[in-house]
Order: sequence, then structure tokens, then C-alpha cells
Amino acid sequence: MKILRVFMCLMSLGCLFTASVSLAGENSDSKSIKIAVEGAFPPFNYVDSNKQLQGFDVDIGRALCKVANLKCEFVVQEWTTMIPDLLADRFDAIVSSMSMSAERRKSVAFTQKYYDSPSVFIVKKGSDIAGTSIEDLKKLRLGVTAATSQEAYARRFYAGVSTAEFHASPDLYKALVDGSVDIIIEDKLAIYDWLANTKAGSCCEYKGSDIKNTEYFGDGAGIAVRPSDTELLKKLNSALEVIEADDTYDTINAKYFPFSIR
Repeated sequence: MKILRVFMCLMSLGCLFTASVSLAGENSDSKSIKIAVEGAFPPFNYVDSNKQLQGFDVDIGRALCKVANLKCEFVVQEWTTMIPDLLADRFDAIVSSMSMSAERRKSVAFTQKYYDSPSVFIVKKGSDIAGTSIEDLKKLRLGVTAATSQEAYARRFYAGVSTAEFHASPDLYKALVDGSVDIIIEDKLAIYDWLANTKAGSCCEYKGSDIKNTEYFGDGAGIAVRPSDTELLKKLNSALEVIEADDTYDTINAKYFPFSIR
């Protein structure tokens, strides 16, 4: 997940920032849609110092809109209300690194996956934390981001561990740095940029093996739409196939990661 990296909506029924651009050429038959991103999950989606949306998710969304002949407006949306607001017709798709968990599939329809990433624990370098079992963590404080798959996973499998919730990923990372929590659980790719490319992140490292659980983390990140929007779902899936077949996806991938995340 980094930059004017801490950006979040403070209103549950709306967003503080929109980016509207024509990404479908001049075809008057192009359908207009709104795409929601969190805007606080670098390098996947964030607002830069010029107040422009950037990130892997944003670039993928723009590429899909171009291929699918869609006129797309990006809106920054509060993460915790993203699915309810999608279902309330406040926007049409979520391109925000949303894992396709079984619970989310009950409410929304997903495209095929557009990237895959396990979750992982992160600690300070030199930490004396022996491992990542519930026994190892029972006297520690575990940090999670609210309303994420990682939070749900921790609540179930680490129920006896003291857990602290944070509003967004930057808040979670700061808590690890300043010692408010002893260990955090996060999407591995999301935190890669922070660990590898920021001064603050140099303090910390992955702990233990990758966590792969399809019930909580699904089988990758997908684009969410309303179940009734079957035509939009088809267009997005077809566009994904196109950008993965040519060099578009790989070019975007290389912009943010030195390895493939397919």
C-alpha cells in the first residue's frame, strides 16, 4: 500500500475528492461510470502532493476504462462504507485492492482477479517476538486496519490477543513505528513499498510465513460491482483480458513493483 499518503474521507455519505477525466475517447456512446478508491493505500491508491490520484489500482482502472470504452470518474471513498455505498448507487465499481472474500461475495459481484497477494505479519527489526502463533502474541498488542480482511482474520484466529484497530494503513504503520502496537498484520504487497522505500519503514520487517486463507483473503483482489450490473462486469472482465494479453498490465506492474504480482 505511499506522497501525501494519509488521505481519508471524513464524511460517511460522500467523498472529499473526485478526479474526472474522459478515458474513452470521443465516442458519444461511451457509458459514464464512477469508480471508487480509498486513496490511502499506497502504492495501490493514494493522493499525491498535487492532490491527484495515483497508484496501481488507479492506473489499472484507467487502462480498463480506455479498453472498455467507458467514461470514468474516480472518487475517493471511505473504506469502511465502500460496499454499502456501492449498493446504494453512489458509484458503480470499486477498484481498490479489495480481496474477494467469501463474505464480500455475498454482497457484490467480482471480476476475475487482477492481482494476488498474501497477508503477513510485520514487526520492528530486532524484535524478540519468537513467532506468530497465538501463544507467541498473547501478551502483545496486535494492530489491524478496520473493516479489512486482515481484521476479520485476526478476530477469528487471534481472539485471545489484544487487538487495536486503525482507520487506514498509514495510521497502522505509524502505530508500529511509535510502539503503540507490537506487531501488525497487513497485505504483503501493500506494505512492501513502505518497508522498501520509506525512511519510516526501514525500521521494520516481515515476520513469519505468508498467510493464505481463501475464506478471508479470497483468491486475489478483484473489482467489485453491484450483482445486477452484469453488462459492466462483462466489460471489465473483457478489458482485463485485453490488458493482460498485451503489455499494458505488465507496464503498470513494473511501475510499482520489481516483480510480477499476477
